[in-house]
Amino acid sequence: MNFSARRGKQDPLSTMPARRSDARARLRALTNDITALILERGLLPGDPLPTEQELMAELGVGRNSLREAIKVLQALGIIDTRHGFGMFVAQENLNALHDSLAFRGQMSLRHHGHEASELVDVRQALETGLIGLAIRAVTDEHLEALEQCVSQMEQHAAREETFVEQDKAFHRILFEPLGNQLLTNLLGVFWDVYRTIYDAIDSDLEITQPAKTAQDHRDILDAVRAKDVETARQLISEHFHGIRALLASREV
Repeated sequence: MNFSARRGKQDPLSTMPARRSDARARLRALTNDITALILERGLLPGDPLPTEQELMAELGVGRNSLREAIKVLQALGIIDTRHGFGMFVAQENLNALHDSLAFRGQMSLRHHGHEASELVDVRQALETGLIGLAIRAVTDEHLEALEQCVSQMEQHAAREETFVEQDKAFHRILFEPLGNQLLTNLLGVFWDVYRTIYDAIDSDLEITQPAKTAQDHRDILDAVRAKDVETARQLISEHFHGIRALLASREV
């Protein structure tokens, strides 16, 4: 082997991390360029993007690079691609956030559950922090809808059945008076993530208590109906005690 011929040449394996880093940087720059184009043109959710050929020409990139960037933006919920129709600015959704948080919560249960506990913290902080504003804005229609949810919970509890749909609906309706759809969706994401964590724990332990859960929601509704903000806030905090105790036992 002619070692002198190789002297001074760089081992191609040693350049691989740098190449990967450069590729990631280029991909990130391209996704930023596409989102900047959307903003600069004032495109709204549902509006069509330029065609693939037009984007390639305007951004000065090849087809493969563009398609890779589009896939990233699809995963982030920014772009929606419809086969045979083209690319569009995606409607507002928090699917990517939900999937990421749910995964992190479930994974943390294999390692003491610290991140799962932090996710519960966030949901509790949101609900206890916003309940006062929600109570001030609540209407008779909201109270009637909440009553219907709780009544259905109690019926299920009497048969020792769970009531996931009614639970989710209760917490959604509870904050609907705020009139903020983005906030409603965000609260929904944290409810779903909470439920994913709860179900993962419940697969190992029998912790479901339909009667107690239904009563918890009845008590919260009574406080909301009475416009008793402090009691409602305290009851919502207590609503998380069960899962907190279970998560705390995993952290030791």
